[in-house]
Amino acid sequence: MKRMNYGQAIRSALLHSMEQDSSIFIMGIGVDDHKAVFGTTAGLVGRFGRNRVFDTPISESGMTGIAIGAALAGMKPIHIHIRSDFLYLAMDQIANIAAKWSSMFGGNASVPLVIRSIVGRSWGQGAQHSQSLQSLFMHIPGLKVLMPTTPSEAQGLLIAAIQDPNPVLIFEHRLLYDIIGDVPDTPTALPLGRAIIRRKGSDMTLVAGSYMAVESLKAAEFLSKHGVEAEIVDPVSLVPLDENRILASVAKTGRVIVIDSSWTTCGMSAEIAALIVEKGFHFLKAPIRRLGMQPVVCPVSKPLEAAFYPNAKLIAAEALTMLGRDFPKTPAPELLNTFKGPF
Repeated sequence: MKRMNYGQAIRSALLHSMEQDSSIFIMGIGVDDHKAVFGTTAGLVGRFGRNRVFDTPISESGMTGIAIGAALAGMKPIHIHIRSDFLYLAMDQIANIAAKWSSMFGGNASVPLVIRSIVGRSWGQGAQHSQSLQSLFMHIPGLKVLMPTTPSEAQGLLIAAIQDPNPVLIFEHRLLYDIIGDVPDTPTALPLGRAIIRRKGSDMTLVAGSYMAVESLKAAEFLSKHGVEAEIVDPVSLVPLDENRILASVAKTGRVIVIDSSWTTCGMSAEIAALIVEKGFHFLKAPIRRLGMQPVVCPVSKPLEAAFYPNAKLIAAEALTMLGRDFPKTPAPELLNTFKGPF
């Protein structure tokens, strides 16, 4: 195993895959600049040349169309949308063409397209640059949707996505890029549709993915000091979703909080809550609770941002409320948000 951060793990997956398959290429805004999309494309222009790693104009719909066309012609494009907010501009290309092409042609055609997109909070970037849009794409048949949390998942799921014959969207939270973890010496694909148990517990289940899994781990450590053991289930793969592992945890604990990095209405948390009610209602000891961004447009003000996003303290307080307990008045430094900004 090797130690590397999330961004380095993504780069290693790209490097490995491109060395194995000459049909793979990377396109997107800023892939060749000095920041290299949080370091994930660093040095790849020098290694593979500008025919396989190239910057694109600010024309999300047109560039996504080019990527889809290349995929239909036998190439394997990796299209990086450095802000998920602007996937709206490519929605027709993704939802009406890429997602549907294989079914429309009876499985005789495929669109092996990977879209990497960055989501989550930054600092003071406001309404049009801080959105997390994973739930929109969960709704569309024909798309796979992934949200890796650790470096090993970032590496392994990206390799699996590149190998998949149909379109896959990978949403990477910008606060994860510096997280360090173990990854295999030889990059290896991980299976899609498998949730991860981040922490075992018996008192309640926290279903939380991406950066919310990180905040949930902080909350769980705090709760443990107060006699509450929370189990954390990270879906990792939103489509396909590991229903069995989520339901098994609910069967064990009987209490559930679902935490998302986006809004709750019609979101990932709503879908998982519906799953639990439909297939695991008899396990529940209390109503399901959901946490996500506040139901307003993302503010620019830093103090307002602090109230807008869910965090470890809010998760811990919600867990204690579910158990009929008050939040302790003693300081809890482990629950403080250490994010400083700016992006």
